[in-house]
Amino acid sequence: MSRDVGLQQLVGVDGGLIRFGPDQPLALDSGGQLKSLEIAYRTYGKLNAERSNAVLICHALTGDQHVASVNPLSGKPGWWTQVVGPGRPLDPERFFIICSNVVGGCMGTTGPSSIDPETQRAYGLSFPMITIADMVRAQVMLVDALGIETLFAVVGGSMGGMQAMQWAADYPERIYSTICIAAAARHSAQNIAFHEVGRQAIMADPNWQGGEYGPSEVRPEKGLAVARMAAHITYLSEPALQRKFGRELQGDGLSWGFDADFQVESYLRHQGTSFVDRFDANSYLYITRAVDYFDLAASRGGGVLANAFTGARHVRFCVLSFTSDWLYPTVESRSIVRALNAAGARASFVEIETDKGHDAFFLDEPVMHATLTGFLDAAALARGIK
Repeated sequence: MSRDVGLQQLVGVDGGLIRFGPDQPLALDSGGQLKSLEIAYRTYGKLNAERSNAVLICHALTGDQHVASVNPLSGKPGWWTQVVGPGRPLDPERFFIICSNVVGGCMGTTGPSSIDPETQRAYGLSFPMITIADMVRAQVMLVDALGIETLFAVVGGSMGGMQAMQWAADYPERIYSTICIAAAARHSAQNIAFHEVGRQAIMADPNWQGGEYGPSEVRPEKGLAVARMAAHITYLSEPALQRKFGRELQGDGLSWGFDADFQVESYLRHQGTSFVDRFDANSYLYITRAVDYFDLAASRGGGVLANAFTGARHVRFCVLSFTSDWLYPTVESRSIVRALNAAGARASFVEIETDKGHDAFFLDEPVMHATLTGFLDAAALARGIK
């Protein structure tokens, strides 16, 4: 359903699209503005009478708003049904759960594939550069439109964890607790390098057409697929790849050519080809750039991460990492916790033993689920949420 802000009561619906008029532009870190902003979102559960049980879930780089419901494009279940749902840590019977597609995305929120109201053509590369802080400002606009003053929790993994930290830095008075999973306070040189490989693969595809492929019948699918393949390797771990595939062949023998001889090759190719069916290449360029630009200490702390959290002393934090995550290793989470401690904030930290790599937070990890449940139960008790 499509909704214009202020025209209808939004509390309790299951989501849709909110449009903000030109009189409510989204201010961007780059100095520009996005006018006529649209935000696609989903909600689960109901706000309680005190409006104190709202939880915002922030999705990862290639995620979307369909956190616990079927994705209409892929037909697949929501991406975090392990955590969100009846009897799960985030139970809609207890919490009012919100998840929106980030600005710059391609699942309904304004992004490079959206129509520019001034030209009536897809933005393409005329879309302004965005940051994690810009994504959070858009979420604030959504939360305001939903009539929510304070969020019980902001929760996210990977890029979602970056958004959760940005909330704590920029809007500490509007959140009660924060859960940051498998994230970092800034992107490392190695991670920027992997993103650059992906972007170059997209831009080297002749069908990219300088980002103006929107009106044509072809898209840079090969380049986007390669970008996804390269990135997907960083989401896994060597033990997980070895356990799942080893050097097992796809067929009966070697092809003596460049077909997918090994099962791991076939797996990566499948990941690449299935990804292009649900994601836009230009969105991938913009969102990876936003993650590369993320450096909370530099942007909010004058070079000192603890300074970014000085306003969040009252916020309860839960930080989680995974032992086999080499994209955002535990050392990054520990630096976040040290900064929170230095700022005087209350922070709990759990490193979870697993060989599943960065993507472990999407999977059935009993220790993670128990940690989330314990943290949320304690915070809900203190907040008076039953």
